[in-house]
Amino acid sequence: MKKLVAEFIGTFWLVLGGCGSAVLAAAYPELGIGFVGVAIAFGLTVVSMAYAIGHISGCHLNPAVSIGLFVGGRFDKKDLLPYIGAQVLGGIAGASVLYLIASGKAGFEPGGFAANGYGAHSPDGYSMVSALVTEVAMTFMFLIIILGATHSKAPAGFAGLAIGLGLTLIHLISIPVTNTSVNPARSTSQAIFASGDWALGQLWLFWVAPIVGAILAGLVYNYMSPERD
Repeated sequence: MKKLVAEFIGTFWLVLGGCGSAVLAAAYPELGIGFVGVAIAFGLTVVSMAYAIGHISGCHLNPAVSIGLFVGGRFDKKDLLPYIGAQVLGGIAGASVLYLIASGKAGFEPGGFAANGYGAHSPDGYSMVSALVTEVAMTFMFLIIILGATHSKAPAGFAGLAIGLGLTLIHLISIPVTNTSVNPARSTSQAIFASGDWALGQLWLFWVAPIVGAILAGLVYNYMSPERD
């Protein structure tokens, strides 16, 4: 239960910090942080939580990460569904707080909130195929970074930095394509609050693609460097 509470809090912070930077600060006139600021914000949420709760739960904060670690032989099957549940609930809680904050501004309209999308709902109009390839590839590389940085033979103490910087780079690459998911819990939390039903209608891609990418990474990394002598 302590691990699940940690995952709930960590994913809450990921969504409030990362998506909050997009909703509240990215487009602020003249002083807005833009794509680069949002990318850095997501990375900072992971770095800060890695050192805050990594020793409690492993700091997955992402159903795709839990699945990738399981496939890579780093995570117990019995904990998989409880972790995913805690992550999704934590993400929704983070989005709820973000919505309460954002709606306090006169004339607030949620619009797309910080939801992920493709086609007409891609930030720069990228197709479903582009979105699918992007999310699979980005999640694949994210899990390769995680599996490598947390390997028993990796330098100790630096995993959080490598993972956070990796997530920052992923956002710098893919925000224009899908608004960057690589995390089904993050995507679900925003789709619930976005205006209209398009975000929920496109949510399937942001579950399927990250999970496929994570599974592929778990298989590949376990082949390259299994967690055993």
